[in-house]
Amino acid sequence: MQKNKKSKILAGIWGTTLTAAVSYSPFLQAKTTGHKLPNVILIQLDDMGYGDLSLTGATGYTTPHIDNMARDGLFFTHYYSPQAVSSASRAGILTGCYPNRIGLHGALGPHSNMGISEEEETVAEVLKKRGYATAAYGKWHLGTSRQFLPTSHGFDEFYGIPYSNDMWPRHPTGKFPDLPLFENEEIVNPAVTPDDQTQFTTDFTRRTVEFIKRNRYNPFFIYLAHPMPHVPLHVSRRFKGKSKQGLYGDVMMEIDWSVGTILETLEEAGLYENTLVIFTSDNGPWINYGNHAGSTGSLREGKGTTFEGGQRVPCVMFWKSVIPGGTISNSLVSAIDILPTLAEITGAPLPEKRIDGVSLLPILKGDVEAKPRETFFYYYRQNSLQAVRHGDWKLVFSHPGRTYEGHLPGNDGVPGEVNENHVHPRGLYNLRRDPGERYDVSSAHPEVVKTLERVADEARQDLGDDLTGNSGKNRREPGRVFK
Repeated sequence: MQKNKKSKILAGIWGTTLTAAVSYSPFLQAKTTGHKLPNVILIQLDDMGYGDLSLTGATGYTTPHIDNMARDGLFFTHYYSPQAVSSASRAGILTGCYPNRIGLHGALGPHSNMGISEEEETVAEVLKKRGYATAAYGKWHLGTSRQFLPTSHGFDEFYGIPYSNDMWPRHPTGKFPDLPLFENEEIVNPAVTPDDQTQFTTDFTRRTVEFIKRNRYNPFFIYLAHPMPHVPLHVSRRFKGKSKQGLYGDVMMEIDWSVGTILETLEEAGLYENTLVIFTSDNGPWINYGNHAGSTGSLREGKGTTFEGGQRVPCVMFWKSVIPGGTISNSLVSAIDILPTLAEITGAPLPEKRIDGVSLLPILKGDVEAKPRETFFYYYRQNSLQAVRHGDWKLVFSHPGRTYEGHLPGNDGVPGEVNENHVHPRGLYNLRRDPGERYDVSSAHPEVVKTLERVADEARQDLGDDLTGNSGKNRREPGRVFK
């Protein structure tokens, strides 16, 4: 990359104006060379918290490329993962559905017989209807059987691991099998080693770069799901010891390098103006891992909980020719909104089966006051509706669940204790004034409680709720392999 181009990415530009556009298919046309449809790169980290970017308060390291994506693009302050754990979250972002609608929840183990049903449509399948080349690199975690792998769900290529990087013999419990590395449907390395994992961020970035170069003259969609910063943490020699925040900071610095490398490749290929790059996380940090865990940015609890620290995560979107630079949206949005957004942008038909996401295109085009959604449902533990948000209000229902509070976190990769069955009381929280969910104001706002109860009842009838014994009318079965 030429020096002036590199400095442009590093410096960022505030106040970029929205490029005038003529609609197509049927909504908008971005400036581009070679083809009109925009490329899309969806980058999803594993267990990164709300406070893990320098733009959201991280200390001891910086993330300049990600920060400058926000300065040149759009940062969502109220973006929610579909669920507070890996498999369910990934199912949601890829299908545009609440995970429990399509029969998935929690984190699938290596021997699970479930995955996304072949009757569901993923983002990749939606975009292929418009001629997109598609690839998935990194962590999948939506089933290991052939019918559940990415190449059975609309992706032309897959290179990565089928589940979390801690699911192997060296995991403290010792109960998991070896961690395999896949190339499409074939296992190319049956037992990934710690040394191999030090190259994960580099290798998956390299694959992404190569795919961009091979497909520069036709539209493409890349799902880059970095396994980091999920424990066990691993980083290449180039970044080991670089941060003042230990291994976690080193890992985040390497991920930031990855983002910068991808942006640099887009610019060199002439695709910088017409590629939508989305950066986010599957859920909040695994707090009991202490110095090997991220930060919630003072939000309550973390991964595996439906409090804000478990599901509110950073989301940055960059699309040079369309998104006004320096845009900040405080609207309520979720990962399940990505599929319908991309469908509207590209003119692709939505899946035939009902989805739960809504298009965020008005916000991307600069209307920061737009509110495509007013409501979000927090499900966890099989199919339990643990909370509902409507506007600025969040009503938490009494439920048993994880709490990190009152337990000393571990260090250096060894987890501390958590209470998995703490009974959380019902409470109403105003997230505008109390994002930390510390002050129950239900007694002062009984009318708000009633409103949110009515909203929750509609969800229970539709999606079900184990807490109230409601099976739901519109849930669908996951894919299954019967052994």
